[in-house]
Amino acid sequence: MALRVSTSEPLLVAEELEKEYRSGPEVVRVLRGASLVIRPAEVVALVGASGVGKSTLLHLLGALDRPTAGRVLFAGQDLFGCGEAELVRYRRQEVGFVFQFYNLLGELSALENAMIPALIARRPGREARELAAAALAEVGLADRLGHRPGELSGGEQQRVAIARALINRPRLILADEPTGNLDPKTSEVIYDLFLRLQAERGIAFLVATHNPDLARKAERGYRLVEGRAREVARGE
Repeated sequence: MALRVSTSEPLLVAEELEKEYRSGPEVVRVLRGASLVIRPAEVVALVGASGVGKSTLLHLLGALDRPTAGRVLFAGQDLFGCGEAELVRYRRQEVGFVFQFYNLLGELSALENAMIPALIARRPGREARELAAAALAEVGLADRLGHRPGELSGGEQQRVAIARALINRPRLILADEPTGNLDPKTSEVIYDLFLRLQAERGIAFLVATHNPDLARKAERGYRLVEGRAREVARGE
């Protein structure tokens, strides 16, 4: 895929996404034509009631799952019109993921957890270690490289997860309730880190959140209702 484009073009466009799941004889329609646009280097909030489909939408945008209908364009390319090898490259190089529950491996150190995407991308071990150390320093954990998740606070674990998402230098980070397990003060720290990475690295963020105060900090926002996304005014 020719993915490098000018910043005047949308980075990601979701068009009329639908997603259905079968539960025995029943068909459950989670998304019913959700559309949104993410521009380069902007922070976009995604809000909505619990169970409305925010995680499902993020999974489709990250190519972790396929839509029943609709399409996702990244830098003008139809993701699901590509082969599996291109989708793997997209997931490894263009998009990073941050989840509510951190998804760290408890037996590994912060450094080893952050190295994982680079190793999966088949970077040499020494290079992966250097990239992970630099990413951890960037999120303020230079003195925690050897600590395991159980030795870190919730906010520190989430920063390890963010460092892991950064390591392959993605242009988009999808964050699914990234502060859902954190206290208000730590949540502010994490969100401010997103804003700094946006400014310094030019990364775009789509942040699914229940926190209205954090959602108001985003440049734009969408509300997911009955499987459809509508853009909302800032602060709404």
